[in-house]
Amino acid sequence: MQENIATERAQEFEENEGLMQLVGFIIGKEYFGVDILMVQEIIRAAPITAVPNSPEFVEGVINLRGSIIPVIELRKRLNLFKQDSKPEDSWILILNIEGRVTGFIVDSVTEVLKIDETTIEPPPDIVVAGLESQYIRGVCKIDEMLLILLDFDRILLVGEIKKLKEMAAS
Repeated sequence: MQENIATERAQEFEENEGLMQLVGFIIGKEYFGVDILMVQEIIRAAPITAVPNSPEFVEGVINLRGSIIPVIELRKRLNLFKQDSKPEDSWILILNIEGRVTGFIVDSVTEVLKIDETTIEPPPDIVVAGLESQYIRGVCKIDEMLLILLDFDRILLVGEIKKLKEMAAS
């Protein structure tokens, strides 16, 4: 019995080796992904309290079970300004980025994806034309769609992180 469990785990490990698990989400017509290990939780849009003098892409803060979490409008941060959906239809990805918990507003969350790391390619110039290329880890094709993997470690600059910490503290 023990041997069967060990064998199953070894097979599962082999199957998952080289695979990356992502949470897929959509902003406008673009399809994005974030490493599932960064995702703390996914919530429906919550009441957001605006914070004076915050950067334009910061919507404000939310109180999530007693924790004050800054919330960023990812559409604005990535300069994807076409808004088709209503804010109440959106979702907030709560991510843990190097110990900083931050919320990111997205239009919708799709599914957990398993992709082979070898299929991730550097982004073509045309993809990064509208986005800051530093935010993009790579791209891969899923079905007939292009999935853009975002590098959330680089989404915020050092000065912006400091300002968010000040917002959460006040």
